[in-house]
Amino acid sequence: MLGPAFVKAGQVLGTRRDVLPGALCDELSMLQDAMPPMTPAQARRGLAAAYGPSGVEGASGACRSFGSDRRSGVNEASSADGTGGTGGTDGTGGVSGAVPFGGLDWRPVASGSVACVYAATLPSGERVAVKLRRVGVERAMRRDLALLRGGARVAARLRPLRGVPVTEVVDGMCAAVLGQLDFAREADGLTRLRDALAAVPRVWVPKVHADASRPRCIVMEFVPGLALDTAASCPPALRRRFAASALTAVYHMLFVTGCRFAASALTAVYHMLFVTGFVHCDMHPGNLYFTRSGQVVVLDAGFSVQLSDRLRRLFAEFFLNMATGRGRRCAEIVVESAAAVRPDADLEAFTVRMADLVERSHGLPAREFSLIAFAAEMFDLQRRHGIHAASELVFPLLSLLVIEGTIRDLDPGIDFQEVARPVLNRGLFGARA
Repeated sequence: MLGPAFVKAGQVLGTRRDVLPGALCDELSMLQDAMPPMTPAQARRGLAAAYGPSGVEGASGACRSFGSDRRSGVNEASSADGTGGTGGTDGTGGVSGAVPFGGLDWRPVASGSVACVYAATLPSGERVAVKLRRVGVERAMRRDLALLRGGARVAARLRPLRGVPVTEVVDGMCAAVLGQLDFAREADGLTRLRDALAAVPRVWVPKVHADASRPRCIVMEFVPGLALDTAASCPPALRRRFAASALTAVYHMLFVTGCRFAASALTAVYHMLFVTGFVHCDMHPGNLYFTRSGQVVVLDAGFSVQLSDRLRRLFAEFFLNMATGRGRRCAEIVVESAAAVRPDADLEAFTVRMADLVERSHGLPAREFSLIAFAAEMFDLQRRHGIHAASELVFPLLSLLVIEGTIRDLDPGIDFQEVARPVLNRGLFGARA
């Protein structure tokens, strides 16, 4: 059985169709990271690692059944990820303290390769969700990723892969995977995402309880009624609303929230008040839910990237030119934003073929346009012509590719380009919108 690092690395590498053959990417994208949940004893060790041994002892009686199992081994938990230390901190820079729960159900409501999620209550009685990192997962991931990096160095010497930035792609992938272990970063990202999407109607991002969270544990608002996680479970009357709301949320993240509003007078015009530049790249059905009240709920900001203003504008400009059929400009943007261009690349041939792709896609009826098919052909053109995309642009595009199937299930006739236009205008021309 593949370890969590190999599964997540495969999922990320499966997005790099500009470097890897399409058939291989298809296989990699099918990897699943679902794992059996932690046992109660493992979860207790994880909670001990998050809040420190003094917090564990102080939690006896407050958090039902937590302090009763003294066999769990606090020292083992505190150093399970190779971070060392058993007192004063949680081993990752967080401050230890009493476990802030009045009760916790050890039966997880969700289980993944990095963490499990539990329902709990705060002393105030408020119900919360607790995302607890698996004990030992960081050490296991770093070991697996070291093997992948070694394999990449060997592969880069092979004749068929000369000129392909294999080590750069794998390094970017490793950084993306390890980033999902940083729960302090994810908690901050969820807060920024919540702020960024506050202007989008019917979209809900749970509030993080920062004072109760730690680098190994995120405590957030509990969202009830998340049974509607597939198109089949949505009442027909809500499907079209969900599709438009979810798609608008993604476009809003990609094209508007990358602006550095705090440094500009444009803050008065835009709907945002905070600098985010934060893009959720993992909006698969497990992280996207629908409530019976008609809201789209976005969860888990572990896989995210920060777009620079330059890349955000290039990305938005590409989509605007794609929507208006300006294929040559799309080709120019691909080259401008590339991480590397092979010295012998035939850029004119690439431009002609890219313009043809945009023209064909622009003329398709909404029901026939497929972003996945468009991206696959574009990445194939880039790979054949030696143009290697920057990871910062590939990952945001991934967020659209991941969500397309869900959107199509909800509303087969939705026009991706038409929904994008007003958001693109705000992102590119917000001062005049």
